[in-house]
Amino acid sequence: MTTTAPPAGPESASPRDSSSPSRLVPPMPTPVWAGWLGAVVLALFAGALRFIRLGHPGEIYFDETYYAKDAYSLWRFGYEREYLENSDELLVQGVRDIWTSDPAFVVHPPLGKWLIAAGDWLWGLLPYQDSMSPEGWRAAAALFGALSVLLLVRIALRMTRSWLLGCTAGLIMALDGLHFTMSRIAMVDIFLTFWILAGFGCLVIDRDRARERLAGLAATLPAGAAVGWLGFRWWRIGAGVCLGLACGTKWSAVFFVAAFGLLTVAWDYGARRRFAQRWGRWLTIDAVPAFFQVVGVAAVTYVVTWSGWLLTSDGFGRQWGAEHSGQVVSALPGVLQAPVNALRSLLYYHSEILSFHNDLDTPHDYASGPAQWLIMRTPVAFYYEGEETACDATECSSTILSIGTPAVWWLGIIAVLVMLGWWVTYRDWRAGAVLLGLTAGWLPWFAFPDRTMFVFYALPALPFVVLAIVLMLGLVIGREREGERPLYWSRGWVVAGALQGLVLLVVAANIFLLSEIGSLPAWFWLLAAVPQAAVLLVAVPLLLNTPLGRVTGGVVYGVVLLLIIANFGYLYPVLSAEIIPHEAWEERMWFRSWI
Repeated sequence: MTTTAPPAGPESASPRDSSSPSRLVPPMPTPVWAGWLGAVVLALFAGALRFIRLGHPGEIYFDETYYAKDAYSLWRFGYEREYLENSDELLVQGVRDIWTSDPAFVVHPPLGKWLIAAGDWLWGLLPYQDSMSPEGWRAAAALFGALSVLLLVRIALRMTRSWLLGCTAGLIMALDGLHFTMSRIAMVDIFLTFWILAGFGCLVIDRDRARERLAGLAATLPAGAAVGWLGFRWWRIGAGVCLGLACGTKWSAVFFVAAFGLLTVAWDYGARRRFAQRWGRWLTIDAVPAFFQVVGVAAVTYVVTWSGWLLTSDGFGRQWGAEHSGQVVSALPGVLQAPVNALRSLLYYHSEILSFHNDLDTPHDYASGPAQWLIMRTPVAFYYEGEETACDATECSSTILSIGTPAVWWLGIIAVLVMLGWWVTYRDWRAGAVLLGLTAGWLPWFAFPDRTMFVFYALPALPFVVLAIVLMLGLVIGREREGERPLYWSRGWVVAGALQGLVLLVVAANIFLLSEIGSLPAWFWLLAAVPQAAVLLVAVPLLLNTPLGRVTGGVVYGVVLLLIIANFGYLYPVLSAEIIPHEAWEERMWFRSWI
C-alpha cells in the first residue's frame, strides 16, 4: 500500500511513460488465494458471532413487529397485508394465520423483506429447524452481515494492495456493535448496507479494469493519439444493479447512487488526464454511458424489486391507476393499458410513501440526529428485561443495546479528519472515495432536522468509517522502502502483528482466569489470539533490526486493534441480550443518554 505521494518521475517522462499499467493499476498481492482465505475466515468468524444465540430473545422485539410479519406476508401473498392486533403473541405461539384480508400501507420498498422471508424459508429447510421462528426471521440478516465482512475485506485489499489491511478492515467491522446488533434482528438496514458496499466494490473493480484497458490501448497508439471506447463495463453495470437493489431496500440508498455515479466518472476523468485526453472525449465516451450504466440500471432494477406488488392485484393502491385511467390511458392499445396503469399505481403509492416520510416527526426516547451518530450519543435499546433471575445476583438484566463499538466510531472521527487532510494534500483517490461514501451516508440527513431518526441510520456509513481507520493505520505504519520485501511481509507489518499478538495473549489469559472482560465464549478469544501467537514466533528474529518508526507504527496498530477487540468484548453482554447482574449492566452504561 502506498501511503504517501508517489515520487515524481524524471522530468523528461511523457504522460504515457508515467501511465504504464503498473503505475495505473498496482499489482494485487500474490498468491491470490491467500486474500480470499483471509476474507472467508473473517466472514466465518463474523457469522459465528452473529448466529450463536440468534434465537434469543425468543420473541419479536423492536421493529421486527413490522418487518418479520411483512416479510411472511410477502412470501405468502406477494404483497403486505394487515395483521391481527395480537399477531406478535400468536406468531411466537406458532400460529401462522395472522392476517386480515386488507392490504397494508408500508413505507419501505419490499426487497429487504423479501430477503428476510427467503432466509426464513431456507432456515425452515434445515434439519430440526422451523420457519417463522426467531432464528428463521433473523437468519438472512446474520448471513448478510457476515457476507458484508467478506466484501469489505476484498474491497480494502484491492484499495490498499495489502492482505493485512484488508483483513484488518473485516475484523474491525465484524467487531462493531452496531453492525453486530443490526445483523441479529429482522430489520432491513443490514441489507441496505450490504448492497451499497457491493455496489462500491463493483466500482472499485471497474476502476482497475478500465485503467488496465486504457493503459493497454494507449501502448498500441502513437504518442498524442486519443484513446477511444474502453469496452463494455460489466462491473459498472453490476454496480448499478447492486445500487438498485439497495434502493429497493430503503430509499436512502439514492444518495449513494448519486455519489457513486459522480465517483466513477471522476475516476475515468482522472485516468484520461494522464494521457492528456480532452474533457469532451471523456464526457461522450465515459460520463454519458456511466449515467445509464449506474443510474439507469439502478432505476430499472428498483422497479423490478416491486415485482410482487406489480404482478398481484390486491396490494395497497394497486388499482389506483385503473380507477383513475383518464382519456390518455384509455386511448392506448389494450395490451398496454394494464402495465401503464400498474406503473401509474406505483407512482401513486410512492407519492403516499413520500408524504409519510416528510411528515414523520413522532417523538421517540431514542431518537437522535446525524450530528450525534458518529459519537454514539444516543444508542437504541432494542430490548430490555429487568426482571431476570438466571444469574448469580439478586437483580439481573438482559438487554440489546444497538450501539456502535465506541473504539471504532470515536477513532473513526480522527481517521476521517486524517483522510480529509490526506485528500487535500495528495488528492489520493482512496481518501476521496472514503470521504464521499461517508458523506453520502451521513450528510444528507442534516437536510431533515425535524424528522424522527435513529443511530442505526448511520449503518451504511460504517464501512467507510472502517476504511478510513484502516487507511490511517497504513499511514501510521508507513510504506514499503526500496529494497525491502513486499509490503505484506515487511518488518513493520510483522512487528505490528507481533505486538498485537503479545498483548492479546495476555488479555486472553486474564479473561480465561479472571473473566473480567465480558463473557464471550472461549473460542472467540482463541480465534483472536492464536494466529497472533504464530506471527509473534515468526517475528522474534526480526525485531532487533526493525527501524524505530516502523516499531512505533506497529505499536499503534496493535493498540488500536486491542482497544477495539476489548471494547467489543466488554460490551458483548449488552449487545446480545445476555443475562447479567444489574450492576454489570450499569457499568456498561457509560453515559446517561445510553440508558
